[in-house]
Amino acid sequence: MAKKTILGIDIGYDQLKLALVAGGEVISTVSAAMPENLMMEGRITSRETMSELIRTTMKDNKLKANYAAVVLPNEAVYVKNVSMPQMTVDQLVYNLPFEFNDYITGEIRDYVFDYAVLKDEEEAGQDAFSGAEAGETTGKKMSLMAVGAQRSVLEDAQAILRKAGLRMKIAAPALCTYISLIRAGKDRLYQTADEFGILDLGYEAIRLYMFRGDRHVATRVLEIGLSTLDEVISDAFGVDVHLAHTYLMNNYENCLEREECLNAYENIAVELMRAMNFYRFSNPDSTLSDLWLCGGGAVIRPLTDAIGEMLDMELHPAAELVPGGASIPECNSFVQAIGITFE
Repeated sequence: MAKKTILGIDIGYDQLKLALVAGGEVISTVSAAMPENLMMEGRITSRETMSELIRTTMKDNKLKANYAAVVLPNEAVYVKNVSMPQMTVDQLVYNLPFEFNDYITGEIRDYVFDYAVLKDEEEAGQDAFSGAEAGETTGKKMSLMAVGAQRSVLEDAQAILRKAGLRMKIAAPALCTYISLIRAGKDRLYQTADEFGILDLGYEAIRLYMFRGDRHVATRVLEIGLSTLDEVISDAFGVDVHLAHTYLMNNYENCLEREECLNAYENIAVELMRAMNFYRFSNPDSTLSDLWLCGGGAVIRPLTDAIGEMLDMELHPAAELVPGGASIPECNSFVQAIGITFE
């Protein structure tokens, strides 16, 4: 039987990442620079330009797939763990949107909602929806991970993929990609830890995800990212930020070791330490001691050194989360594009 092939797509502010995966095996990974302002505040500004970029990148790299899995932008998605009375699927579909009343400022109808039964319910051998007919309550509780996504963002994604010659098979937020990878590597990863911190050193923001086993516990967001380094290098060299970004990507004149950049790394590390201290204060039983690093900043050694020293934690490349990740070039940058195909 032929292995099912799917294209994982991670659309960032700075880079488009594609991962072609067949039967859980990564066949190829490629990236392409995003045109300026094509992604703004979590939204694609031009469907046509985005679909053309995907189509051209696939063609140039001889990637062939009919189906795609897309990582939804963090700005367009709300995720929370909820505990609800046991109810039927129809009752849950009706009640789930109300769990997001404190998050959503617009109309409920502008969002699409989904859920996953958390693992502890499944391990107990319970069907979260059994024994509760319409109008009947049992007094039992069910634990869910609930997701609310902007309907317009999903419609954009479907239209972009259709224009690129693809059908959308999966659409999920970034943290779901990490859950999928943790589950896929359970036997291997749990020998290292049963509590996971995944640090995404992104271009517009830095996100710290905490998991116990494969259950998402918390996310901390720092509104700083690699774009901060663009500004630092721009000031240091007296060039515009676009050229500064080229300097950053190529470590022009060893700019990543300049004092200005070293100070920026320390500031980032201090903010992460504050986020970690707050997490530990809120979760006094936490034994979190390991972080897995991904995103563009994961390859900036002075930055990761500053983070490791400030947090006094064991740092791992996120490639360890991916089966066979050690043999995948620049795997840390493709973790989300790969993980979304495992959903």
